Amino acid sequence: MTDLYQEALDHFDQVYTQAREHGITEYNAMSLASVDAQGRPDVRIVLLKGFDAEGFVFYTNFHSVKGVQLLHNPNAALCFFWRELYQQVRIQGTTSTVSDSEADAYFATRVRGSQIGAWASDQSQPLESRAALEQRTAEFAAKYSDAEVPRPGHWSGFRLQPRRIEFWTGRENRLHDRLLYQHRADGWQKSLLNP
Repeated sequence: MTDLYQEALDHFDQVYTQAREHGITEYNAMSLASVDAQGRPDVRIVLLKGFDAEGFVFYTNFHSVKGVQLLHNPNAALCFFWRELYQQVRIQGTTSTVSDSEADAYFATRVRGSQIGAWASDQSQPLESRAALEQRTAEFAAKYSDAEVPRPGHWSGFRLQPRRIEFWTGRENRLHDRLLYQHRADGWQKSLLNP
């Protein structure tokens, strides 16, 4: 890992920690942009569940729209915006799936209702009715009533390995600070951008 990449991760950790300590609800919420098979962009909010030098990790159903898109085209982007801090971080990179052991370990930390929901919800697919979802939820709750809920094979995580990280800090008169870390053929580079 290069010094500039570590600097970027340290900068992210500082802002992320500030957001958490500020008491921002769902401080780990981020927009995730992916593209469909026709190259059309798609975006939604997901929750960051961890980050380190290997990348930024989130979890989902592989059969969901985002899961299918990322398995087909691993290029993606993340955007954090903490309005209370007037801070934004944009990250572009390539995704890969996390290991089964990593997914199992995270799944085990989820509340039981969310574990059951991972089995009951056919995420992103048409739903006949709310009652049908509640019925499936009750069936899986009964199935695992006396046992730990195993992780479904179609539910796992993605790790986005950054190639571009941009920090934005709001300033008066829209003369914002923008700091870019970008990986190029010769390694990581750091530069300022005009607001």
